[in-house]
Amino acid sequence: MAYRALVFFDLDATLMNAQSRIDLDVQVAVRSLRAQNVLPIISTGRSPSEVLNIFLQTGINSFVSLNGAYVVYNGQPIYQGNIDQTLVGKITTIAEEHGDAVAYYNDKGYRVSRMTDTVKKQYQYVNAPEPEVDPNFYKSNPVYMLLIITKDNDKRYIYPYGEQLTFYRNSPYSMDTILKGESKQFGINTLIKKMGLEDVPTYAFGDGTNDIPMLNTVDHPIAMGNGITAVKDRAEYITAKNTEGGIIQGLRHFNLLR
Repeated sequence: MAYRALVFFDLDATLMNAQSRIDLDVQVAVRSLRAQNVLPIISTGRSPSEVLNIFLQTGINSFVSLNGAYVVYNGQPIYQGNIDQTLVGKITTIAEEHGDAVAYYNDKGYRVSRMTDTVKKQYQYVNAPEPEVDPNFYKSNPVYMLLIITKDNDKRYIYPYGEQLTFYRNSPYSMDTILKGESKQFGINTLIKKMGLEDVPTYAFGDGTNDIPMLNTVDHPIAMGNGITAVKDRAEYITAKNTEGGIIQGLRHFNLLR
């Protein structure tokens, strides 16, 4: 199919509402994009296993997930960024020494090294189920992203491993952690290049820190009205808040939704 546009949607506080669900009118709008030769693509820090209902509600089957560490086009994986098992073990050791926890993510699910009050607060914060405890998960499963669950020990991880990993603090309780060089920008560029979509105009909706690389790479960056200042500073257009029809307003502004 010859697409007239690719549209990348962040999930939390963007495509999803305050309860981490997608409003019915947004579901209908996103589903209608394909009929208008526009390909909707999710671009999120979450694991695919966390948002299966979102795929069902929107009909989306292309996504940049785990902040660019796992990329899928039309249901087929085209990139997986596997973090070395030894490195995961070293991060886990630091977490144990400082009373933190580590969650291990891949496309099938996620587990956590141990349960703490901060772990519980993290998953309440993102409206996601608490993971099962399995400190050995990484020893027998691929890990594409780590969630370092800590409130204030960031430097304990960034200083020794900043050359090998990228850290995004997207919550008061945790840091998304992926391979150095990976980002939503990396995932988007990988998808576009591998699928031969270089000539198709690109749009993206985002609100937070990990969306900045994505907004820096698309042709038309769109900030949610509830987004942080750094995101709005990079936007071509600032739409309404995610809870006030921002997605539909933004799509209509660019004539992507008729």
